[in-house]
Amino acid sequence: MSGTSGRPLPRITFNAPVVLSFVFICVAVQVASTLTGGASTQALFTCYRGPLTSPLTYVRLVTHAFGHSSWDHLIGNMSYILLLGPLLEEKYGSTSLAQIMLISALACGIVNNVLFPNKGIVGASGIVFTFILLSSITSLRTGEIPLTFVLVAMLYIGQQVYGALFVREQIGYLSHIIGGGIGALFGFLLAGEVRG
Repeated sequence: MSGTSGRPLPRITFNAPVVLSFVFICVAVQVASTLTGGASTQALFTCYRGPLTSPLTYVRLVTHAFGHSSWDHLIGNMSYILLLGPLLEEKYGSTSLAQIMLISALACGIVNNVLFPNKGIVGASGIVFTFILLSSITSLRTGEIPLTFVLVAMLYIGQQVYGALFVREQIGYLSHIIGGGIGALFGFLLAGEVRG
């Protein structure tokens, strides 16, 4: 099929498999949550301290990143992930980005279980903040720290630290700080690496 100028029409490509798969899974989880009145999200996609003998306690340390409390929550997180994720996946490769996302979700889940045993977390906000900080370190050279990284860290992490210290609900803020820290850490660790 071709356009009016004789050139072929552009085709849609699955350009960022890890990011797109994550988004599609999150949407499917939210559809299931809507159909079950939130029961599926509470059972499988909310991280809270459960019995150490239950396999779901360990599964939810990661799967909480797929669940969201509402469609607005989902759309907000997916907007950032779709904006930043493909660039990061192209730069670092699908395997590395999947590992970074897994580490971010797991770290947020573990810290929540340790520090907030009576409260649960749900959502990909930790991964969003990982992406924000990771994307601010796109062209790191030896011995240099990009001003963009400094400004992003001050704006995003500073706001989250303030919220954690002075706002009653600290759980979400702590996940954002952890995610941002992981993004910064991997940004510096992977500096100069190209997709392989």
